[in-house]
Amino acid sequence: FTGDAANIGDGTQFGVELVEDGADVMSASDNCDTDVEIVYTEARADGACANEYTLTRTWTATDNCGNTASHVQTVTVQDTTDPVLSAAPADATVECSAVPAAATLTATDNCDADAAITMTEVRADGLCEDSYTLTRTWTATDNCGNTDTDFQTITVQDTTDPVLSSNPADV
Repeated sequence: FTGDAANIGDGTQFGVELVEDGADVMSASDNCDTDVEIVYTEARADGACANEYTLTRTWTATDNCGNTASHVQTVTVQDTTDPVLSAAPADATVECSAVPAAATLTATDNCDADAAITMTEVRADGLCEDSYTLTRTWTATDNCGNTDTDFQTITVQDTTDPVLSSNPADV
């Protein structure tokens, strides 16, 4: 093998050149054989989630007399990047008759095309029935459990006086 990756110690050298499909290309040289055969294998071992795995790549060079030299490359792929959740609406203070519906957020992820999004809403009662606080929490989770979270707090209040619709005349 020739190149800059490794020297075995018996004069055989390994060379590695990155190509588009992610596999490396090896070449080999031998003191007698001008056409050394190189066999490439790749084995994948799945990790804890869909986007984590280990590739074990092996190149074995064999000359005409059956002498061999091998090189093993281990590639560990890990998803440690959180998805990116779109922004939650701004916090707001509203009248009890104008509470906005919960927004639908989206998420992008470097490995998971369909990160799951959940939304919870927690109500904390205020001083009267129509005054309260809503805390909305959105969480995006990718296949490997990486998360991004955003919040919105809506303060609901009733500051409008009731309106009498029919007033009896003075007698």
